[in-house]
Amino acid sequence: MKLITVGAAVLNQTPLDWAGNLAHIRTAIAAAKAAGASILCLPELCLCGYGCEDAFLAPDTRRMARRMLRESLLDTAGLIVSLGLPVLYRNGLYNTACLVADGRILGFAAKQHLAGDGLHYEPRWFKAWPAGVAARVELDGEQYPIGDLTFDCGGVRIGFEICEDAWVAARPGGALAGRGVDIILNPSASHFAFGKAAARRRLVEEGSRAFSVTYVYSNLVGNEAGRAIYDGGAMIAAAGRLLVNGPRFTFKESSVTTVVTDIDATRTGQARTGSFTPDIRADAGDCVECVFNYPDVAPSLPAVQPAPWESSPDLKEEEFTRAIALGLFDYLRKSRSHGFVVSLSGGADSSAVACLVSAMADLAWRELGKEICARLAYLPRLAGVESVEELVGALLTCVYQATRNSTAVTEEAAETLANALGAAWLRFDVDALVQAYTALGAAAVGRQLTWEQDDIALQNIQARVRAPGVWLVANLKNALLLATSNRSEAAVGYATMDGDTCGGLSPIAGIDKAFLRRWLAWMERDGPHGLGNIPALALVTRQAPTAELRPPAAAQTDENDLMPYEVLDAIERAAIRDKQSPVEIFTCLQPAFPQYHAAQLALWLERFFTLWCRNQWKRERYAPSFHVDDENLDPKTWCRFPILSGGYRLELEELRRMITDGQTTR
Repeated sequence: MKLITVGAAVLNQTPLDWAGNLAHIRTAIAAAKAAGASILCLPELCLCGYGCEDAFLAPDTRRMARRMLRESLLDTAGLIVSLGLPVLYRNGLYNTACLVADGRILGFAAKQHLAGDGLHYEPRWFKAWPAGVAARVELDGEQYPIGDLTFDCGGVRIGFEICEDAWVAARPGGALAGRGVDIILNPSASHFAFGKAAARRRLVEEGSRAFSVTYVYSNLVGNEAGRAIYDGGAMIAAAGRLLVNGPRFTFKESSVTTVVTDIDATRTGQARTGSFTPDIRADAGDCVECVFNYPDVAPSLPAVQPAPWESSPDLKEEEFTRAIALGLFDYLRKSRSHGFVVSLSGGADSSAVACLVSAMADLAWRELGKEICARLAYLPRLAGVESVEELVGALLTCVYQATRNSTAVTEEAAETLANALGAAWLRFDVDALVQAYTALGAAAVGRQLTWEQDDIALQNIQARVRAPGVWLVANLKNALLLATSNRSEAAVGYATMDGDTCGGLSPIAGIDKAFLRRWLAWMERDGPHGLGNIPALALVTRQAPTAELRPPAAAQTDENDLMPYEVLDAIERAAIRDKQSPVEIFTCLQPAFPQYHAAQLALWLERFFTLWCRNQWKRERYAPSFHVDDENLDPKTWCRFPILSGGYRLELEELRRMITDGQTTR
């Protein structure tokens, strides 16, 4: 047996935070050494941060990344480490992993497949390195190998698949196996999305099996740059079997997962595989050799121990809670905000946002304890905090803003929930402001404003009047105002611009209303593993969602204004995610919702497409939102659509004609 201890790190990095990023790298290297590791894989572009955007193109970004690389070299004594940074070669910018051994730079493996879909824009900055090509690059007056490289370190061959390289059909791992690699390192920046962790595990396990190697996968963790949330989840597999996995959604700034792997066992696996064909051609400068002495280690048992919540039947609810909680915590500290303010209406959306802030505090406190005070050292008032209840009270302020159209039901729900969470509670009566603006408008147009004639204007002024007061509270507290709009409402523009869309961050804008209502019921009944439930949500979940902007006698509800949220979300997915036409969607809606008449479904379909097209300008103006699944509507990171368009007029005419001609199943 040839036993080696290998490690994978997850790091909570920040773009262009040179000192902070280097500190996390050094902490991870020290932890790997303490665990007896000989090889450590760090995440993609960890020196500069993955989310540098157009700053990747700045020469100084590359200079600082090289400086941080050189400053880290002494830390790598006795260790082989991969560190990610951008490298310019012949005026092309490449995403590389630099392999360092015992304090010496060996070379730069370059990424061969770039992520260019969804929220990824890598081809905007980087070039894809061609397979099978190696070259030499001059950096700071010294020459180094760069490209499609393997590394022979003390008789152990190491190769790279960098993040997206593992997600394509023709993975570089096949060629690496032919060149006799023993270990494939995968430095990744793989963002969180529902169900994605299982897909990653399959890639790691299958890579280790198909290529007969030890496969080491590292990842970022936390809210790195604002929108994307990374869930960590380091993994190490060999011969098709996961040996060890690291924690997901950790609040720690670095975490290292290690295991002992048998190099001889994977070599035997390659030798016995009939389909394996080694590349016996002489190396053409693509293998970099160095002397390295591996310490003797004893065999160890694999430790695949997922967190208890990861086997929950409510995995989506658990992941949603933990992802948004971690995203909020990092946004808070990286923006140096002094807390959060929520305009708490007593409805589902604002209640969900308040609960997520509470979950943030609870999860962080359970993992970090009073270390939170050090992480938020710019907030001296937290120094005396002794409990999570005190932490919530220090970080969350809820404001209820009443008008004559508000009801005792929503006010009781809001105040009860705020008290149950331990949040600071404020109540404003803004009705006089609403009436003053209404009078101004009436005087301007020379007539009284009525609900029959001015419905939308009278609804919107109430929502807009609430914005200045809650912004004032946020400014007074130097806190971050959280917007409370969800994805379903964003799809059809069911939100008042400069009203309920106000805020610097919109934490639930990436999630649909139907799921959000299920999540609130789950939070009331069960809650996340280890945190428990919130019974006070009963006052929220028993209500029909309502904007509460018309007089109480109108019995306004969101679904009466729009359509049932389950129908809305089904149409949105089919139209926006799956790119189906109105007629195609209609044929699928009929069997999915047999309780509704064909004419009614067609009416809702037309309403969706009309409102979708009219309200792209609103989606362009929404506060930044968190990416939680691959159905996001954020035009800045995922879903591009013209602000001005033809509005599907001919397509909707086809639908109306089909209904008129009776070409339906009912």
